[in-house]
Amino acid sequence: MKTALVLEGGGMRGAYTAGCLAWLIDNDIEFNSAYGISTGAVHLCSYLCKNVDYLYDLSTNHIADKELVGLRPLLREHCYVGYDYLFEHILPVVKKYDISKAKASSCDAKFGVYDMEKGTFFIKVKDIDEKMLLLKAACTLPVIGKIVYYEGRGYLDGGITKMIPIEEALTDKNEEFLVITTKPKGYVRKPATSFVKGLMRSMYKKYPNVEKDYAVRHLNYQKQIDIINDLVAKDKAIYMYPSKEIPVKRLTGDKPNLRILYQLGYDDMESRREEIIKRFKKKDA
Repeated sequence: MKTALVLEGGGMRGAYTAGCLAWLIDNDIEFNSAYGISTGAVHLCSYLCKNVDYLYDLSTNHIADKELVGLRPLLREHCYVGYDYLFEHILPVVKKYDISKAKASSCDAKFGVYDMEKGTFFIKVKDIDEKMLLLKAACTLPVIGKIVYYEGRGYLDGGITKMIPIEEALTDKNEEFLVITTKPKGYVRKPATSFVKGLMRSMYKKYPNVEKDYAVRHLNYQKQIDIINDLVAKDKAIYMYPSKEIPVKRLTGDKPNLRILYQLGYDDMESRREEIIKRFKKKDA
């Protein structure tokens, strides 16, 4: 059976995903295919590197660094989130992030990027550029980050339309799925407000599709959740989500609570050890 790992984004809430992926590494569980969106794209690469330190440190320490989120990046980069600081300092200098290990993985891994003119599409991890600009684009949220330009085209976070990349996993004819989301079961995404849609219209005048896609984002999210629930009902997927409410939001969270959320991800996986291993552990592993 062709297996797939499917990762939602979620900003700081991605600490939950990181904990889940650390458990997979510790238990030597691999997949034929894998898909990541936003923060989930970076954590996917760390998983493919088989590096628990990357997962833990990036999701619980650096993501809450005042140099990365808040006033300091606003003054330095004119963005609320310091994407330049993350991809030009934290990853290459502090963490010595070795993307070559992820690119060399036998897993057919992809992450979503939003093309400002054409919408979301998926890039293979093995095709990440040397400066990781495509991965940077995959994490760059609209409004709080600048459009990332690569080879003459502008890109942003693929979560504008594909918050949970389950549809891409199905397109690739995977048969069994481990889906990890950062929101609790039953979460309902609200429609974009008139203010948000107006902001999108104002900021991205050259790219009218951004506003249009944001207007139906809540519908796309529910469609993706419905697909996952249907796969679970057909016994084709295991769906992981935080079993407890931890006070961490997309852009706000302190280090103690991020560590709690990371550990929750690890513990939630451990609580379902038997069924996860039975379904996804390779027989020759």
